[in-house]
Amino acid sequence: MRISLVIPTYNAGPLLDDVLQGILALSGTTFDELIAIDSGSCDGTIEKCQQAGFRVVPIDKREFDHGGTRDRGIALSTGDLIVLMVQDATPQGSDWLAKMVLPFADPKVAGVWCRQIPRPKCQQVLDRRIRSWPGWGTGVTLKCLPEGKQLEELSGFDQLMTCAFDNVASALRRTAWAQFPLGPRRFGEDVWFGKRAIEAGFTLAHQGAACVIHSHDRSAWAEGKRTFCDHRNLVGLFGLVSIPTREALRIGIEHGTKEHLDYVRSLKLPAEQEAAALQWTRDYVRWQCWGQYLGAKAGSKPRGWRRVFYNWLGTRLERGIG
Repeated sequence: MRISLVIPTYNAGPLLDDVLQGILALSGTTFDELIAIDSGSCDGTIEKCQQAGFRVVPIDKREFDHGGTRDRGIALSTGDLIVLMVQDATPQGSDWLAKMVLPFADPKVAGVWCRQIPRPKCQQVLDRRIRSWPGWGTGVTLKCLPEGKQLEELSGFDQLMTCAFDNVASALRRTAWAQFPLGPRRFGEDVWFGKRAIEAGFTLAHQGAACVIHSHDRSAWAEGKRTFCDHRNLVGLFGLVSIPTREALRIGIEHGTKEHLDYVRSLKLPAEQEAAALQWTRDYVRWQCWGQYLGAKAGSKPRGWRRVFYNWLGTRLERGIG
């Protein structure tokens, strides 16, 4: 089978060198085609991709849409399997691609995604979160609906666990993508794909034996904005509401702060590093909880003035979230 790689790019910075090196180091199973959809880079990203053998397709920055932009790249590709990556995820090992495509031997598998390992300077709490999500080990885990069950019969959380998918590093069967294109979708195009594939009776595979190095050095506030967008999406897809009331919000902040601070203290970091980590963690828990609470409110189709308010809030919080 032919394998195509599609990556959206925009001012990727020096980290792109590491990513391209990982892609070009693959052996045995390699890509037949490399495509980058670039949203107006001016830092050398386009030239680096072209030197690495990518076909670079430029789009206006205002046209970028997480689902639609990837669809655009896939439509230009010719592979039977399409690998989707992001510009700051570095594949680990020369056999990474071989491991990613292995589960497609099962004709019911519509998509495969892999494990992520945080970068060395990742915030301690984020490092733990990334390593534990989704916590399915280092083998292949197959997800599909239980025999005789409909997705809506499962709890919101179980629906998410069944449909979980992540385009940080994933692979799609072209025939499945043709049935379930990713966009237009501002956020959560990967989980939306996963939900429709599962509902149609397909299987999703998590390949724990393959991994990429990937994490972000965001502020606690930026993490909260991202959480708002994620939970606005999750309530729409699965009816999943993790913090439904102001009282639950208060309790979540209180308990979450204690649990995460205790974890940071258990690491026995140098005093100055620990102080900075503790402050970041306090801010992180607060904005995470507020993001979950307000995101669920925004995604629950409010009416009247609430709809106007949450539409305005969503527009503001989406800014700068890639």
